[in-house]
Amino acid sequence: MEISLKYLPGGRAVASGNVMAQSDLDLKEAVLKEDLKFYFMNPCEKYRARHQIPWKLALQILKILMVTTQLIFFGLSNQLVVSFKEENTVAFKHLFLKGYSGVDEDDYSCSIYTQQDAYDSIFYVINQYRQLKNISLGTLGYEHEESGLKICKQQYKKGTMLTSNDTLNLDVSTETECIFLKPQELASKNAELKLNSSFFSLEFYRLIQVEISFKLKGIALQTIHARELPDCYAFQNTITFNNRAHSGKIKIYFDSDTDIQECKDWHIFSSVLQKNTQYILVFDGFVILSCFASLILCTRSIVLALRLQKNLTSYDVCSILLGTSTLFVWVGVIRYLGYFQTYNVLILTMQASLPKVLRFCCCAGMIYLGYTFCGWIVLGPYHEKFEDLNTVAECLFSLVNGDDMFATFAQIQQKSTLVWVFSRLYLYSFISLFIYMILSLFIALITDSYDTIKKYQQSGFPVTDLHEFLKDHGSVGYRKEQTSMPFICCCRRQQSDDNLILIN
Repeated sequence: MEISLKYLPGGRAVASGNVMAQSDLDLKEAVLKEDLKFYFMNPCEKYRARHQIPWKLALQILKILMVTTQLIFFGLSNQLVVSFKEENTVAFKHLFLKGYSGVDEDDYSCSIYTQQDAYDSIFYVINQYRQLKNISLGTLGYEHEESGLKICKQQYKKGTMLTSNDTLNLDVSTETECIFLKPQELASKNAELKLNSSFFSLEFYRLIQVEISFKLKGIALQTIHARELPDCYAFQNTITFNNRAHSGKIKIYFDSDTDIQECKDWHIFSSVLQKNTQYILVFDGFVILSCFASLILCTRSIVLALRLQKNLTSYDVCSILLGTSTLFVWVGVIRYLGYFQTYNVLILTMQASLPKVLRFCCCAGMIYLGYTFCGWIVLGPYHEKFEDLNTVAECLFSLVNGDDMFATFAQIQQKSTLVWVFSRLYLYSFISLFIYMILSLFIALITDSYDTIKKYQQSGFPVTDLHEFLKDHGSVGYRKEQTSMPFICCCRRQQSDDNLILIN
């Protein structure tokens, strides 16, 4: 490198190469400071500085409108699906359960208490299945010609029982026997032979359960009124006569699993439905394009940030994905509000209080788990809300929020005086500890962070290394003239707000 010397009066010499190198460093530093300051500006300040239109913000708003509209359409359609499933389940219970009152008994549908009731209920299911097309009000049918009723009985192996002298001789290993009845066989004359076979001779002292399963198909025509194409459904129904307890009470469970299938060979004569389907496809295409454009812009922002850093150093599945994406889209708008000092209080408070809240929740969670296990073990046999671990956790969380307190106290069974007294001490201590102490401390942690943020906004945030680096940099190179902008947020503001940079 050649260094030229320039002689000044008095015999002094200056290396012009060093001056040029220092000038280049100063220029690079100034450019870097400008890029940093521009990076932390809000969209309105960027427009006033360089007339850069906030495309990402506009696209974000457009994406919110489109994705939310798509979510509403999907939710309305899903509401019809859920309604159709629930109404068919209720209809199946009334069709196939003898004496069903319309209200389930606890976690099972209904119960029987005599042997004759058991036989009548089983044959009632078979008879209703045989004449389904003549009695059903819905668009129901058999799955196919080879489908039918599958009846299985599970029982202990042979044994004898003499209750008079308390004698029981029983092989506890189980055996399962099944029979299959097709709709054609039930309609023929040979059906009586199968129904009178030894399979239906039940020995109730060794019977564990009888399970009847069958498949049906249905079509949801109510979607046509919503200008949508109908869906076809496959219902896998299972009726279980549970006699595991051998307590003289057989619980009848009804379970229906629904699978949505595409209808085959359907012909619907309506131009409105076809046009509506085309409109939905076009709208979905616009949503995909907007999301893709947003992805490109976000990727561009990440790349620019990395460069800057380098310089410095099925329905269920669809509903989950669509609902989660809509949540993230709405939450993503918060980052634009974070640029404004008057709108970022929530964001800064959450960032400041989150570590302390997590540490506090770890300690409080230990106490909560202790009360959960204790209530499950002690109060489980005497209170329906403490029968299983999940229900206990939900009940205690409701108590923390002040819900259902009186019912929790009142529903405890007074069969044991000791347990009743323990339940009072348990509930009073839990409510007092969590509501008056733990919950108050939890709120105090957040309030303390909020007060700190408010104090910083009034007196100034702590100076970081980045603030020190940008402190002496002005707004050289930025155009200061105020121009009109077709956005409400870009109206004229005070100069003091424009020069304020908040780094979260």
